[in-house]
Amino acid sequence: MTQAPPGRPIRPWWEPGVIYQVYPRSYQDSNGDGVGDLPGIASRLDHLEWLGVDAVWLSPIFRSPMRDFGYDISDYRDIDPLFGTLADLDRLVAAAHERGLRLILDFVPNHTSSDHPWFVESRSSRDNPKRNWYVWRDPAPDGGPPNNWRSAFGDMSAWQLDERTGQYYLHVFLPEQVDLDWTNPEVRAAMLDVMRFWFERGIDGFRIDVINLLSKDPELRDEEPNPDWRPGMPPRARWLWNRMSDGPAMPEYLAKVRAVADEFGDRVLIGETYMPLERLVRYYGGEHPGIHLPFNFQLLLLPWDAETIGGWVATYEAALPANGWPNWVLGNHDQPRVASRIGEAQARVAAMLLLTLRGTPTLYAGDEIGMTNGDIPADRIVDVGGRDPERTPMQWEPGRGAGFTTGTPWLPIGRDADRVNVTVERDDPRSILSLHRRLLELRRAEPALSVGDWEPLPTVTGVLVYSRRLDDRRLLVALNLTPDRCDAPLPAGRWRTVIATGLDRDADAWEDTVTLRGDEGLVLEPV
Repeated sequence: MTQAPPGRPIRPWWEPGVIYQVYPRSYQDSNGDGVGDLPGIASRLDHLEWLGVDAVWLSPIFRSPMRDFGYDISDYRDIDPLFGTLADLDRLVAAAHERGLRLILDFVPNHTSSDHPWFVESRSSRDNPKRNWYVWRDPAPDGGPPNNWRSAFGDMSAWQLDERTGQYYLHVFLPEQVDLDWTNPEVRAAMLDVMRFWFERGIDGFRIDVINLLSKDPELRDEEPNPDWRPGMPPRARWLWNRMSDGPAMPEYLAKVRAVADEFGDRVLIGETYMPLERLVRYYGGEHPGIHLPFNFQLLLLPWDAETIGGWVATYEAALPANGWPNWVLGNHDQPRVASRIGEAQARVAAMLLLTLRGTPTLYAGDEIGMTNGDIPADRIVDVGGRDPERTPMQWEPGRGAGFTTGTPWLPIGRDADRVNVTVERDDPRSILSLHRRLLELRRAEPALSVGDWEPLPTVTGVLVYSRRLDDRRLLVALNLTPDRCDAPLPAGRWRTVIATGLDRDADAWEDTVTLRGDEGLVLEPV
């Protein structure tokens, strides 16, 4: 728990904290094979300590055939040799804790690899004891799949026929990613024991992959078509996904995973939950506690304009239950990089937004230096889902390999790596890296920014203005989401600039109105 001044509640560390996502393949290679690994991550912890984040979330590192880059697990209690060993992870945990950093693992409880020993047993015969660990069903009367459910990957059925046993098994993703049956108490017990195994090794929390898929429609009814689907949208968007996810047993399952975390104290559970707001907030739990942070991905998905974003923030804040703490995400390993989505200039404004909203921010590795989507030649594509551009290696320094590897990188290094890298930007007091560090320092120094109340203020077109307040301390944030100069009204009084996104106008004073340059954000304090 985080210490609090007298009279204030003690908060869990993740409420004022900032989470930093590392895609292990792309962070730091220590052995020259072109793929990032655990010793490499350990060698870069000084960067994270200097930057000022509080926790590191690692995308999957468990043993896997890597058909979906670790989200197809064949052993939940071991590290894939590509990344290192259990001993390497133990050393990473210890080194992170020595620096005051927490370590969060990616947990994938909805499905296993088809190579997992559980599934090898399950498909061996209809009467195998592991048969009902997975979702098996007889064919439809016409011999086809049991229902119309579609895979999230490609335009294919979510059911695969096993010729030997004559039944179909469910795979919401690749056919090699087989859905576990969480209605089976043995499956639930096995997954909860996996959580305990890692908590006992000192892990500080889990990001739980597609947590909303754990409970499905008990009758496996057909999905309904999406009335908003239009040509050009992904095939999976043809259906509403109301039957494949967020089923009636979700409250029970959430309570069970939360109870395991609570056994160990001060551990965080983060859920990947792409769903409408009214369903998302239920993951905080009702009668029984749920997860701490159901991921809020709206900054990844909304149009980048002040009116839309400001309206969403207000709606989200109003919808949060009494036990709900907000969270915000600007980038991750599945979505185009923020600097490519909205441009390099607005990426600075986005950083100020992310780090000054109420709630826990998650920062994707590389966004702090303004990395953009990589260019992937056809002969270098490795992900059939098209997510390679946002997964290119971290750019540490100029030159061949960009400080990431001495070998051939698994994905091409970004073409801008000689300009956009940690070494160059650390020496530039006005770089986007310097901006992130200054904002993180300010957030740590000003509890009003990390845990204070959020209040929207009157705005003009294209400008988002809000206040953050804790006790008698009040700060204003003014963000121009357009390339044009704008004047925005301020509350009565005199205000001065604490930090500007360009890091070039500290202490400018304002009264009644603030003048924002195009693509500029300011944090202001009363004089």
